[in-house]
Amino acid sequence: MGTLLRITFVVLAIVVGLCVHKYQELTSSAPIPQLNDAEYWGPGSAAKYKENTAVKAFDISAKPELIEDLKTQLSRPLVLTEPLEGVGFQYGFNSKYLKKVVAYWRDTYLPKWGEREAFLKQFPHFETQIQGLRVHFIHVKPKSTEGKKVVPLLLIHGWPGSVREFYRLIPLLTKPNPKSEYVFEVIAPSLPGYGWSQGASKVNFGPAQMSLVLRNLMLRLGHEKFLIQGGDWGSILGANIVTLSPQNVLGYHSNMCVTSHLMIHLHKLLRNWFPSFFIKEENRIFFKPVGKEFTFVLEEYGYMHIQASKPDTIGTTLTQNPVGLAAYILEKFSTWTNPAYRQLEDGGLTKRFTLDELLDNIMIYYTTNSITTSQRLYSEGLSFAQFALNLDATHVNVPTACARFNQDLSHLTDLELGLKFKNIVHSTYHKEGGHFAAMEVPETLYSDFVEFVAKVFTKPQPKHSHSTIDT
Repeated sequence: MGTLLRITFVVLAIVVGLCVHKYQELTSSAPIPQLNDAEYWGPGSAAKYKENTAVKAFDISAKPELIEDLKTQLSRPLVLTEPLEGVGFQYGFNSKYLKKVVAYWRDTYLPKWGEREAFLKQFPHFETQIQGLRVHFIHVKPKSTEGKKVVPLLLIHGWPGSVREFYRLIPLLTKPNPKSEYVFEVIAPSLPGYGWSQGASKVNFGPAQMSLVLRNLMLRLGHEKFLIQGGDWGSILGANIVTLSPQNVLGYHSNMCVTSHLMIHLHKLLRNWFPSFFIKEENRIFFKPVGKEFTFVLEEYGYMHIQASKPDTIGTTLTQNPVGLAAYILEKFSTWTNPAYRQLEDGGLTKRFTLDELLDNIMIYYTTNSITTSQRLYSEGLSFAQFALNLDATHVNVPTACARFNQDLSHLTDLELGLKFKNIVHSTYHKEGGHFAAMEVPETLYSDFVEFVAKVFTKPQPKHSHSTIDT
């Protein structure tokens, strides 16, 4: 018996040792992937391309004939299928409420299009050429800086949003606040393929490659070091910039904190089995049990599957189809703001937003014909080529912040995020707000961001950090 116990002990020790070794191997940092940050993504041959580095003012005006055609389309008889009895948004956009949205769009919103377009033009708009692509961006410098430190900030949106998400946040960032010693020079680009920015003409233009275009935009504007804030794709692109170019980033703040590290599922299972060890009692409402999270993915992530596999097919059905485009996009602004809004006939859309705000965003997609090119990012982002870069295995030592808003799609703990982000200096939980925090609760997001910035410039940085604090 003694010999058997010794053999068992040795075997267990070997197994444990192998597991520990494998865990250490999987959680060690991979080298930074080396990508070509001058790769050409425009149409035709790169050999014939000569980049124009000029930064020019950009007119976002829509062609009058396009607006007139939109009025005509919205005036046609609306043929929709009646929703099931007693159903809100559980089956998608409720057709009864869609009729009201279309009527408002046609009879109230479009007659004041000049006013809405002037609203969209309130910030300075620019364009420049980077790697074969025309990149549009909003650039707002603070008018008053006395007694304040000015820090450049790259503000990155996601899908199905646009720079329109930031119209209530930008004034907060660019006006001096007595509660903060910092004020920000904001650069908010339209992602390539979204809105006024040109989409790639070549395959494999994924989030990693797009992040380099955004980094190059900041360098073009003279910012060797800058802050990043983003949600949705903006979160992923921000994380990619920090991973690929940590020397350029002062700090990274996200309101959709994610990582796809190989070990994340093990950590989530442990959190599900032993929640008290990983989550404070008051924060448990932010985390779904594994079963509910799986159900939520099945219910709400169908759009991702089709956009990742056949973006041009779904794009074609929405192009020059304003009613379909509105239903497809606005449904996300309902469920992603609060999943409980699925029970409501109007999807709760005007509980947190105005129809004017929502239709501004639709008009950016419609007038630029960018729905298909925006959706291609899912196909490229979920490709084998993108996964092969294994960016989540590369550790990030730049100061990082995670602001969680309760009704967002999902959340990770600091321990889970720590598989990649090794310098989380700011971590918060907000009971109010959902996926579109910049548009829904801009004051809360702003306050969270400036708290993080104060920590970035006061907290001593680890010696192994790739980032240097320098305003």
